[in-house]
Amino acid sequence: MEQEDWDERYRSSELVWGAEPNQFVVEMATELSPGRALDLAAGEGRNAAWLAERGWRVTATEFSSVAIDRGKRLAAAREVDVDWVYADAREYAPEPGAFDLVLLAYLHLPPEEWDRVLRGAVRALAPDGRLISVGHDRDNLVHGTGGPSDPDILHRASEISDTITDAAVKAGYPVWMRRAGRVTREAMGESGPWIAIDTLVTADRATPPARAL
Repeated sequence: MEQEDWDERYRSSELVWGAEPNQFVVEMATELSPGRALDLAAGEGRNAAWLAERGWRVTATEFSSVAIDRGKRLAAAREVDVDWVYADAREYAPEPGAFDLVLLAYLHLPPEEWDRVLRGAVRALAPDGRLISVGHDRDNLVHGTGGPSDPDILHRASEISDTITDAAVKAGYPVWMRRAGRVTREAMGESGPWIAIDTLVTADRATPPARAL
């Protein structure tokens, strides 16, 4: 889906994804001390606003102007500041080594584009920074509900962790893979509750040990 498609989707209903943060973002970010955060393809800003409430200095990128307007309203309602950047995640180049947290939540792209975005996210990590990637798992097509129907853009934890590790090696620092696997969540639809299968990958940029003098 391109920018115009997302604009139309966001216009179709109020807060498509709701106002509350994703449960896995909460799980993996709550323990962190607030710093500088980057939310790539932030949608309507539910995760960005939650991070800002916890004291993070948040940069949120999005290419739907409709979503950005809603994100600004949500942040204002929560009385927090979020720095919104109108940008396509496929083209945005985050500042290397600048962010203590980089979030990729339900960003689904063709493999080559996803690889480029993910590698940029790894390079953007500051020392001891954390990357959180959560999205629809490929198994969701058969065993879950919701999400994209194109298997080529769905996630696999092993593929994401391999890319993160390779990108970190090329950036010149190690990463610690804290979690990489499938998770499930329950959502409520018109016909009742349903289960979705997601991929959750969390990696920390490790600080190299100090050299002995």
